[in-house]
Amino acid sequence: MHRLNVTAQQIRIFEAVARNESYTKAAQELSLTQPAVSIQMKRLEENNDVKLIQVVGKKLFLTPAGERMFKSSQNILNELTELNIYIKSEQSRIEGELRIAVVTPAKYFISYILKSFLNRYPDVKPVITVINRRRILDEIKQNQYDLIIMGRVPEDLKMDSYPFFKSELVVVAPPQHALAKRRNIPVDVLANERFLMREVGSGVRISCEERFSQDGVKIEPYMEMGSTEAIKQAVMAGLGISILPKQAIRLETRYGHMDVLDVDGFPLTRDWYVANKSNKVLPPAAEAFLEFLKSVDVNKLLVMSDTR
Repeated sequence: MHRLNVTAQQIRIFEAVARNESYTKAAQELSLTQPAVSIQMKRLEENNDVKLIQVVGKKLFLTPAGERMFKSSQNILNELTELNIYIKSEQSRIEGELRIAVVTPAKYFISYILKSFLNRYPDVKPVITVINRRRILDEIKQNQYDLIIMGRVPEDLKMDSYPFFKSELVVVAPPQHALAKRRNIPVDVLANERFLMREVGSGVRISCEERFSQDGVKIEPYMEMGSTEAIKQAVMAGLGISILPKQAIRLETRYGHMDVLDVDGFPLTRDWYVANKSNKVLPPAAEAFLEFLKSVDVNKLLVMSDTR
């Protein structure tokens, strides 16, 4: 029986190359040189007499064996991350309530993060409040939550924050929209469409307006809605186009209920933060969750959960 000849470092390098579809990006991510990455990939294939990666033109593709290796590598690395968190975690029992407020778009990924956290700390009881940005800013002042998950941390409030995840905002349209087959759509073309937008003050809306202003484009909303879910339904009903978090539409795009448009400057990359009021003494459960977010690779976690 042929034994797999592979090192932990080769698993890390292969996973990074496959995920980034690039030797260069993998090398940058792992703080290695590109030749070092290429040599390790060559040794991995030669030592196991298998072809995992092939390059056609300038694009990198995985072979069937490479696809299987990619999934296995992600599982192995995820287990190692969990083991590392366990070893480094305090031996004292972490329990009690974890009070978290999350702005509306975060509901599409926070549950998957919590699931992984609770696998490590099963005695913690999460109390999650999903509210819009305007309300969350008011309630932060009342000190009602241990931690807040949000895309933009208010500058006028004294808060400590940590960026733990980068998400993407994409332009979406109803199925078979006239722009769906176009490529490199200029941003100003969107001004001629019926545009569905979140309410004034929404973090997503602020990010979108900043992007439009870079090209001197002003979008007049056709309709304003107070939730991502309402906008999703309106887009699928054919009421207009919009900009939504990529995580929020994974099922709709997969099953053809919504199209992502190829617009110049999109997708927009947006940081998500975990924040708390400065000088606030956090309970053990909140401290553990904060350290968890700082230790785990959330992008890999969400890939494993198929939320991207």
